[in-house]
Amino acid sequence: MLAQSRVRVGGKVCKIATTPIHSGETIEVSSRKTSASLGAGLEILHQDPDIVVVQKPAGLLTVATPNERRETAYRYLRDYLAEPDPRKKLFTVHRIDRFASGILVFARSEKAQTALKDLFSRHEVRRNYWAVVEGHVEKDSGTIRSRLAENKALRMYSTRDAGLGKIAVTHFRVLRRTGRFTTLEVTLETGRKNQIRVHLSEAGHPIVGDRAYGSTVDPLGRLGLHAFRLGFNHPVSRVPLLFETQPPQEFRDYL
Repeated sequence: MLAQSRVRVGGKVCKIATTPIHSGETIEVSSRKTSASLGAGLEILHQDPDIVVVQKPAGLLTVATPNERRETAYRYLRDYLAEPDPRKKLFTVHRIDRFASGILVFARSEKAQTALKDLFSRHEVRRNYWAVVEGHVEKDSGTIRSRLAENKALRMYSTRDAGLGKIAVTHFRVLRRTGRFTTLEVTLETGRKNQIRVHLSEAGHPIVGDRAYGSTVDPLGRLGLHAFRLGFNHPVSRVPLLFETQPPQEFRDYL
């Protein structure tokens, strides 16, 4: 039922079995799968003839992998857009880790896709995350810079070999220190695969729930990473756009 988006908690689709339930919340279970417009808990924040901006829940892939081709944000959104007009296409621009949540933009034409990818490559896109990490981060703010490479196990790591790694730059500032944990606002200057997860882990502060990169605790019941802000110039009109989301319920005790 969770996988088919048939469960709602407090009016929102829930796909995570460990989601905390609070007194007074309404839990709904439907008899059949929800329509494509609500597929997998995706929420449309903005759409126009050139782009679609959505909020992706934790646990959902952005695009297909060799092991999973159907349960993706791309497929759910493509099916939704195809309902009124099957000729409409959708193009991927960037990705968010499967177990992270947050804002994604998709293009509705190759022209818009090319323009958006150019903005990302020139680092002209504003990307901010909330990250709940293990331990007490002493510095109030800082920058982590390294070259990231991928090993045979598909795990990312920092290397000094300029021939292997690509430059990755992550900025952070402390929002709150809560006992054993610290909540950070993270700003991406570059967008390498697993960049935030690797940099924070190598700094001695893995993101909670991130077993792949050294976390030993899971207080949120999910990866403690949420992309809450995305800003860029519209690929066609050039009008500045800024999208922000409220924190997921499980983050609220840490912000």
